[in-house]
Amino acid sequence: MGGWSLTVALSTMVVQARAAAQKALGREGERERKRVLAMERERDVVKRERGGGLEEGEGGGLLVESVRKEKEETSGCLREDQQVKGVRRRMEMERRKESAAVAGGKGEADSEVDSEVVVCVRADLFVNARSWERVRAALGTTGPLKLQCRYVRVEELSVSSIGSLLDLLPRHVLLGVDIRYSCLGVAGLALLLPQLSMFPMLSSLRLHYCNLDIRRDMAGQEGAMKDMSQGLGKLSQLRRLSLTALRLPGHLRMLLSSFPQPLEVLELPYLSLTPADLSYLSCSPHASSLQQLDLSENRLDELALPSMRRLLSQASSCLMQLSLSGCGLTDGMLAAMLPSLSCCRGLKSLGLALNPLSLAGLLDLVRTAVRMPSLRQLLYPNPLEDYQPGLPPMPSSAQLLDWPLDELVEVHEATSLQLDRVVMESGRSDLLLTSLYELRRGGYFS
Repeated sequence: MGGWSLTVALSTMVVQARAAAQKALGREGERERKRVLAMERERDVVKRERGGGLEEGEGGGLLVESVRKEKEETSGCLREDQQVKGVRRRMEMERRKESAAVAGGKGEADSEVDSEVVVCVRADLFVNARSWERVRAALGTTGPLKLQCRYVRVEELSVSSIGSLLDLLPRHVLLGVDIRYSCLGVAGLALLLPQLSMFPMLSSLRLHYCNLDIRRDMAGQEGAMKDMSQGLGKLSQLRRLSLTALRLPGHLRMLLSSFPQPLEVLELPYLSLTPADLSYLSCSPHASSLQQLDLSENRLDELALPSMRRLLSQASSCLMQLSLSGCGLTDGMLAAMLPSLSCCRGLKSLGLALNPLSLAGLLDLVRTAVRMPSLRQLLYPNPLEDYQPGLPPMPSSAQLLDWPLDELVEVHEATSLQLDRVVMESGRSDLLLTSLYELRRGGYFS
């Protein structure tokens, strides 16, 4: 069952459980009412039988009056007992609400007051326009099942709907938010960030294709950027930030400098980073704490090489995953970066697909990779010699992706044999080499 289907199924189950509980409560109330009526009728019959002989005589009127008073007192006691229980119930709920308010957090208060909850269901939710209404009903329902969310993925929802969703989520459970294909705009994201800061355990924020539309000539754009930067700075527990295809050239310092703690995972593919952005990142507090870094599809040039070498040097002790796919790395640029790459002693995964390398440059890359003892996976680019004739001298990643490879299987097998020979001669049996061509042939990439 996929994430969307699971979300819909869980939401439906929560709503149905609430309806079933209300129905059962109604049946139980009806049974209790009938039981009380039966007890009263039985009591009346017994008293009539005991006082039947005296009602005709001298003391009959006194006994009838006594029975009537006893019945009124009994019903009065029942009503009083119900009132006392109602008052006690309200007092207990008020006490719980006050204690939850002292503890802090709307989600905690809801969980304390919600005494009907039997099971808390924690799940990762996938919410889009088709499932939003059902999820909203489930999160706003009080019943035997309480839906709680650890990671929420949102697609194609408006800013107002995302804000409403965040208001419904329990505060102390949410760990990550993933927003995709939503036209937030800078102002919309700035509105959502204060709500996100209300989740004290939030450690991951991912924004994919959210159309921030950064333009310096738009009125109020810089002010909205500052609001967004300040909002990001309030996410005190954030350790993972992913910004995909937001097109934010020259704004990396404004985005990252407000964080109170260094990030451990930073994903910035298709961000149109400038040399100034990379220069800031290489000198920022985040550089020495990064465990995963994705700079794919940010075209690098000679001006960016010093910053990249400095960045790799700063992250050498902690970096475990690095992706530089589609960055326009040529043989000469990669040769200048290889010494810095080899110093990353904890690097386990390296992605360099869709870079215009020759076979000679690819062999130099593999010779460096086998000398990195922690490296377990290398996603390498197909060399330029493997493509059909007519490829431009400095092809882009899109051209490398779309341009047909040589139809002769022998060409690809010859490349693989040379790479495998380098690996075998090094004695490395724990290093996996793969390319997009091999992934496509194996059905893992289309």
